[in-house]
Amino acid sequence: MKKYLPIGIFAALLVCACATNPITGKQNLNFVSNSELFPTSFQQYNAFIAENKVITGTADAKRVDLVGSKIKAAAEKYLTYLGQTQYLKDYRWEYKLVDNKEVNAWCLPGGKIVVYSGILPVTQDEAGLATVMGHEVSHALANHGAQRMSAAQLQQIGGVALDAATSNKSESTRQIFSQAYGVGSEVGVMLPFSRSNESEADKIGLTLMAIAGYNPDDAIAFWSRMSAKSGAGGTPEFMSTHPSDATRIANLKKLIPEAKATALKVGTIR
Repeated sequence: MKKYLPIGIFAALLVCACATNPITGKQNLNFVSNSELFPTSFQQYNAFIAENKVITGTADAKRVDLVGSKIKAAAEKYLTYLGQTQYLKDYRWEYKLVDNKEVNAWCLPGGKIVVYSGILPVTQDEAGLATVMGHEVSHALANHGAQRMSAAQLQQIGGVALDAATSNKSESTRQIFSQAYGVGSEVGVMLPFSRSNESEADKIGLTLMAIAGYNPDDAIAFWSRMSAKSGAGGTPEFMSTHPSDATRIANLKKLIPEAKATALKVGTIR
């Protein structure tokens, strides 16, 4: 019986940790509550901002703030439409442009958005920026950070002492937040999980973009520019945390009509 006990605990944890996300309608593995995750997220965000050069007062910085405000309003409007008016009550939205040559942007859990200056030549305009910021905000809305951390907790535990998953979670959360994974586990578990997250964020991001008053067709132009920038020598899709550019663009084309239809039902930001 003892050898089956860890399996029973593991199964019980999986059942207890499954929660339905209101914006996706899916049940996901989640050991980490927002009350536990957000303070850690805000702490990491504040440390990042303190250690990096934030660009303010420029036309680019104002554009990041404008688009961020529209995406925030779109998220609030969409969640209200879904009957989830309290879902964003603990969010503390911020949008910062940071001086960094990397072609990157991210949104930490709780609505802390950072856009690197290196991505602006690719975004080019408001619609391109809305594509990026809508996508990154969607990761937060879909609780992808909490899901990844929950999956990482299970990996960390392995098959031994599974009850540790529910003890000292705050410390575990801080450790796992920035933890790097070995290639062996990434290819089998974490990377496919991440690609799924990316595709889900693309779908939600198109909807937010449309509700914010932007044309989701412009997302194709942005990702085409990203594809041209990355060139043919990029990381193979099966070893990447993101779908290939061709896969992403093909999926987006299929999702655009649904995003437009949802925006018509919800109403766009004026």
